[in-house]
Parts: sequence; C-alpha cells; structure tokens
Amino acid sequence: MSGEGAGSYESGTEGQNGNWCHRSTQAMVHKTQLASRTFNLACSGADSANVSLADTVHYTEGSQARRLIDIARQFRVTTVVVQVGANDDVRFADTMVDCVAAWVNPFGASCRSKLEREWPGRLAAMAPKVERALADVRTAMTTAGYAHSSYDLILTSYASPVTEKMDKILHGPQGCPLRLADAQYGRTVAVPQFNEALRGVAARSGVKFLDFSRATENREACSKGGTTSGEWQRRLTVDPHALVTGGLDAIGLHLAQQSFHPNAAAHAQLGRCITEFVNGGAGSARCLEGADGNLHAVA
Repeated sequence: MSGEGAGSYESGTEGQNGNWCHRSTQAMVHKTQLASRTFNLACSGADSANVSLADTVHYTEGSQARRLIDIARQFRVTTVVVQVGANDDVRFADTMVDCVAAWVNPFGASCRSKLEREWPGRLAAMAPKVERALADVRTAMTTAGYAHSSYDLILTSYASPVTEKMDKILHGPQGCPLRLADAQYGRTVAVPQFNEALRGVAARSGVKFLDFSRATENREACSKGGTTSGEWQRRLTVDPHALVTGGLDAIGLHLAQQSFHPNAAAHAQLGRCITEFVNGGAGSARCLEGADGNLHAVA
C-alpha cells in the first residue's frame, strides 16, 4: 500500500540510509477523495508486526500504528485503510522469485507443485498475525480518543499481478518469466484463496473488507503482449536508478523491488474504488472494472 510500483517515491524512501519503503506520491491512499488530507504510513515489504504496536523496525521505520496515534490526535481521521499479509507467511516476493526460478529451469519442479502443498498452511499461519495488527490499529485509534463507530477501518486484499493469458512464446522476454500453468494457479487459485483468508480476518475483526483480487483482471503484467499500455501491473522491472539513491545496498532484490506491483494507473483506480466503497456505506465489496473502463466497488 506504500505505492510500490507507482513510481514518484518520496525523498528518503528510495534506499537512502537503508530506507526502501518506496512511499509514492501516487499511492492509492492519495488517490482517494474522502478527505482534504491523506497520510501514507505504509512501507514496502512490511509485515503485520510492522503495522502493529510491536517494537519492530522495518527499513529503519518503526510501528505504523504508533505513528497513527499521533496523526489521529492532530487531525480528525475518518478512514483507515490497511493492506497487509503478503509479507507474512504468504511470502509474496519470495514466491515470485521461486516461480521465476522454475521458469528458468524447465526440467525442474513447477512453482505450483510447491505452492499446492504449502499455500493452505501459509494462509492459516498468516491470518492471526493480520488479526493482531488490526486489533492494534483499533487500539491506536482508541488511544487517540476515537470510538470504533467514529471512523471506517478497512482491510483490503491483493490483486493478482500475473495471468496465464500471455503470449505463449514471448511472455518471458516480454517481462513475465513464469510458466503459464504457474501463473494460472496464482490467478485462479492462490490469489482467490488469499482473498478469502483475509475476508475471514476482516469478519472476525469486525472491520470492513474490500476485495481487490480481480481489480486488475485482464490488465495484469504481460496481458497486453508487446505493449505495456493498458496494463495495471508492472512486469519484471529492473531499476538502475536504485543504485543512485541506495548505493551498493540496491544490488539484489532492491533493483527489482517494483516488479509485479500495481503501477500508477492501478493506484489511481484503486483509490477511486476505495472512495466509492466508503461513500456507498457497504460492509464489503469487490473492485471490478466497469463498462467505462474504471474500477467500481460492487457490493
């Protein structure tokens, strides 16, 4: 939710002094139309503990919930949106690396074969961590003097970054080095199950839920073949500029940190859907593209 993949990152969050949070001025929270001012507390790669009140540090930054207390005391907060879980036991980034490695070695086991064994257990281990994080967000708001009914607390899920509907021959060189069967499993099984696990978390936590699982459907990475025009997810992206801002620390994961994340166009659409969802007053909805080409919150 930091805006990873959207570019236009805030100064100090592009690897400077070890901070790789990649908070974007184009992040979805800034694309909402719910208040005169928006704050982005997210940090790319953060897990549930980093969102909670726990004494943890991620990319030099401490608890997001603790920072929320200060903001909620200074301003009248109407909506808090949380997207977390992918960096807990689900291990989104590591999973994508595994799937790329499976494509590189066509004679080895598929990425899907491993995930089919591990995915249910990963989701089960993740869920209570996200619940604790949401409870701490509630505590933070209570500490700042808010009743539960005085603001909206929303948990969102994640959109599938990839699809099997790619050029069957050229999708690897085009920026999606994944086996088609692995991509299909991710889009049709892994992401929907992840979504339902988070839906259960929201229900048990008594918070609103916004389903992003199909938000970039037909606009995933490499879905448009030889052009990225119209896509809402980044393809495999290697950014040499990271060496300028982060120095030698960028070598490795950080060079490709933006890969397979929603781009600026997607963040604009997701922010639009969040706005529609909150204004509509429903307890849950899913973001789906309408005939007008925009995302809408469908209850």
